[in-house]
Amino acid sequence: MAKSTAVFDLTLPLPGSETPAYRWLYEALRSEILAGRLGTGARLPATRDLARQYQLSRGTIVNAFELLKSEGYLEGSIGSGTYVSKVLPDELLHVDRGRPRTGDRDLPGQRVQQRRVSGYAERVRPFQDFPPRPIRAFRANIPAVDLFPANLWVQIAARRWRQGSSNLLLGCDPLGYLPLREAVADYLNTSRAVRCSAEQIAIVSGVQEALDLVARLFLDPGDRVCMENPGYAGAGLAFESAGAKISAMRLDDEGMELSSAGLRGARLVYVTPGHQFPLGISLSLPRRLQLLEWARKSGALIFEDDYDSEYRYSGRPVPALQGLDRNGSVLFAGSFSKVLFPSLRLGYLVIPPDLVDYFAAAKSCNSRHAPMLDQAVLCDFIREGHFGRHLRRMRSVYAERLSVLLQSARERLAGLLDISSVEAGLQTVGWLRGGITGESAARAAAARNVEVTALSRYTRGRSTREGLQLGFAAVDPREIERGVRELAAALEAIGPG
Repeated sequence: MAKSTAVFDLTLPLPGSETPAYRWLYEALRSEILAGRLGTGARLPATRDLARQYQLSRGTIVNAFELLKSEGYLEGSIGSGTYVSKVLPDELLHVDRGRPRTGDRDLPGQRVQQRRVSGYAERVRPFQDFPPRPIRAFRANIPAVDLFPANLWVQIAARRWRQGSSNLLLGCDPLGYLPLREAVADYLNTSRAVRCSAEQIAIVSGVQEALDLVARLFLDPGDRVCMENPGYAGAGLAFESAGAKISAMRLDDEGMELSSAGLRGARLVYVTPGHQFPLGISLSLPRRLQLLEWARKSGALIFEDDYDSEYRYSGRPVPALQGLDRNGSVLFAGSFSKVLFPSLRLGYLVIPPDLVDYFAAAKSCNSRHAPMLDQAVLCDFIREGHFGRHLRRMRSVYAERLSVLLQSARERLAGLLDISSVEAGLQTVGWLRGGITGESAARAAAARNVEVTALSRYTRGRSTREGLQLGFAAVDPREIERGVRELAAALEAIGPG
């Protein structure tokens, strides 16, 4: 086991008045080792530091250390540091290390009162994350991180550190680093037809934080939220954690169906109009205008998640719904996780002017602000043109990979899976034939080292049509071709479900 090089001050129990100082220190350190709070290989502070901290003579510290060394608890020598022994004395093997300490829940002979938690704690559910693992066909919802210009990012970060600005170390406004907010506003106004100023931008850790803020600020238990069905599960979790009731709205070729019954009494509508998740449909202009007019009359809000809209391979760019809004009804959110790299955890929320102060107050009481260095580096990355160049490069790469997927599917999956020729995004949808269910197809594919997601996992209630989500952006062409071959073999083998 490697020895620890991190040394921290030790906090030990106060000595008794009748106990010699060296004996107190010996017993205190031995107890810490027995309890596992000082683990094997942990480095102890220098004798001079301990003497100063506890106002003892250095000789007293040395005496206690030597006694512990003689019994096998410590090892090391003057000048090389003192460490907890890697192999502890034999008698420690008989000590019950699992014995609960005072304050633990299951003390013998005591009954611990059950904890009371809030309504939010009762409702909140974990949002499944995916651990890092090798990319394979057809991993969805992630970009090609291996093609991100990491060296350039490191150079910008190093330059920021060399500048040594104290402002970078002190922090910023709860809504974020103003130069970054200005850069984001310029980008959104130009590329997404959003109407906003920097003062309306909040830098968040991603769309999920934006959803949580909106749910906390505008939803009370029992309020109704309308969502696309199938749709983004993370949004539903955020709203239900706030106690909201979800109205699942059906989709057709024009996007979300806006029935009067479905919208009645809703406080909020969550929608992905530019590139619907997970089906890739764009909300038609008549539907957009209808939704905005409903929000104006009802006083409700619309949460526009601009999911994957940066990557469009054909057709005209689809302007943001927010750009059509003249009444301050739309909250517009996006993330840099899909266009740069997921661990960056930076995104943005465009807030109607009359609501900005509410979000600033909530951010100040919650996360305070996003990490300053990451914000500054991203700001430079955008301002210096690297962001635009990266988008153009990746758009070309992803278009090629989508073309490979569609061509391979035509050759190998005909009659088994109808692949949608999406115009944007990082993934597409395949509709199953022959009575095969999405879950059975996903299991059969996994057995052949192919990763697909059943659309039923994004659906509330019973699925009306079975299909699969297939990602292509993070998968190189050879792996896409392999994935198509193996998926075809899996679907042929299982037959109708």
